[in-house]
Amino acid sequence: MKYPNFPKDCKSMLCKYLTKDVFEELKNRKTPNGFTLEMAINSGVKNPDSSIGVYAGDKESYEVFDLLFDPIIKEYHGFGKDEKHTSDFDAKKLDMDNPDPKGEFILSTRIRVGRNLDGFPLGTIISKEQRDEVEKIVSNALKSFKDELQGEYYPLKGMTSTIQEKLIKEHFLFKEGDRFLEAAGLNRDWPEGRGIFHNIDKTFLVWINEEDELRIISMQQGGDIKEVFTRLSLAVSELEKDMKFLKSDHLGYITSCPTNLGTAMRASVHIKLSKLSQNKELFKNITDKFHLQIRGIHGEHSESEGGIFDISNRRRLGVTEVECAKDLYNGVKELIRVEKSL
Repeated sequence: MKYPNFPKDCKSMLCKYLTKDVFEELKNRKTPNGFTLEMAINSGVKNPDSSIGVYAGDKESYEVFDLLFDPIIKEYHGFGKDEKHTSDFDAKKLDMDNPDPKGEFILSTRIRVGRNLDGFPLGTIISKEQRDEVEKIVSNALKSFKDELQGEYYPLKGMTSTIQEKLIKEHFLFKEGDRFLEAAGLNRDWPEGRGIFHNIDKTFLVWINEEDELRIISMQQGGDIKEVFTRLSLAVSELEKDMKFLKSDHLGYITSCPTNLGTAMRASVHIKLSKLSQNKELFKNITDKFHLQIRGIHGEHSESEGGIFDISNRRRLGVTEVECAKDLYNGVKELIRVEKSL
């Protein structure tokens, strides 16, 4: 393996932190699952326009390739090598009302977490047999869900076109990953071992074996962040009765992308800010103050439509789940206050 030849205009964190010295130090290392530096950097090498460009293959990747992962984690999360991550998913600690009770600004609220199972490698190198085993464990657990969480599991393999169209229309169906995920090894054996669960009310959703082994999602129309958080917290604790999630004292919940570590939580609203969107500097100052991220309504790398934005927490690691929800709530309240004053 030779040192990669990056283009001069490459701005990814891989280009920034994979110096020749770091490369020489890491190039022959391997995790117990056989994950190598070449696998870790393949996505960023093939896609020099990546913002990060590095993926993990297992929990041990973060230790074996620490010379590359640590500075990326430090820059993205502001989180140092000796710090410990603590989790707090207690919905009772959220003292908040609906920030938009009349529904003038917030269209919908969605909070999701990524999880991977202890005892399995991550999606980048998981074998077909292991992926099928993960699907079996998770789908069986979901079948026993009761009350508000009760629903149905739809495997992607062999899905009828009727069900497929229904799930696409509801924006529930995840598609095969993009070129970044493809190069990271996350699209292998598509669509085997993958599926979607949703409850009857369509306010709770689980994706199995998309980017992470589980994406657990709670959502609903309007702006009641606490209600969405409470449902998610309940679902996660129910799943934990049947399975153990991959985590560490230092990095919290382990995911294949280093930007998703810690809480692995993304709490977001779709919000209409017609006036504020005209003042980009003021808009960004508010979101920066509350550690929030602005995206278009179709997610990352998309544009806003009709003054509607996807606003979510930026911090994931070194903060608790409760703090992530508070970041969103406090920031959204301020955005609405300023929007009304303009």
